[in-house]
Amino acid sequence: MKMKARMKVFSSWSGGKESCLACYKALSDGFDVSYLLNFVSEDGKRSRAHGISSDLIALQAEAIGIPIIQVKSSWAGYEAKFKQAVEELKGRGVKGGVFGDIDLPEHKEWVDRVCSEVEVVSIEPLWGNEPLEILKEFVNAGFKAIVIKVKADSFGKEWVGRELNEQFINGLPKEIHPCGEHGEYHTFVVDGPLFQRRMEITKSDKKFKDGSWLLDISGYELSEKAFTREANVNK
Repeated sequence: MKMKARMKVFSSWSGGKESCLACYKALSDGFDVSYLLNFVSEDGKRSRAHGISSDLIALQAEAIGIPIIQVKSSWAGYEAKFKQAVEELKGRGVKGGVFGDIDLPEHKEWVDRVCSEVEVVSIEPLWGNEPLEILKEFVNAGFKAIVIKVKADSFGKEWVGRELNEQFINGLPKEIHPCGEHGEYHTFVVDGPLFQRRMEITKSDKKFKDGSWLLDISGYELSEKAFTREANVNK
């Protein structure tokens, strides 16, 4: 969706590959992505989407250079908190939101309905694209992401901590959604054309919980960029 004028928008943010690529494509299409909107647990310690440290998500936003708004919420109160947050952003001139949905109708229907009710435009840069092509576009653009969670009935422990690259894509189990849209796996982005600085994971452990292997990240820092890209739309 291209806009003639620079519409001020927020990007719905999980820290993973889809939200990152959607944000990048929206910027490339001329949108003014002014905020990242991230929901965290009621105690504020963990990201609501993927269960990783809220501090790690905040550092990721710092590495990118876009202000992040983190909202505490239960799953039951999520929609009300989402609407409240968007209403506040409207007061700052925001007129739309960017989302990373691909092909699950129930997700897009929720986004379209809620955005309509709070009178902002819903922007879905990845919607309807071939999932494998989305993964390839993400890698080819220069993004670096690591796997932070996998369902044990689809993946072994060794998949946790792997980089999302061509080898990863080629080795994905055939029976899952290539992008893990049903929760088969989750990623965390550490570098790429959106980033002004690179994230370094300095300490982590693999843990098993509730049928999934998790990468528990306890040490992290920002480093200077190892490369620059002319296509960095956040410059």
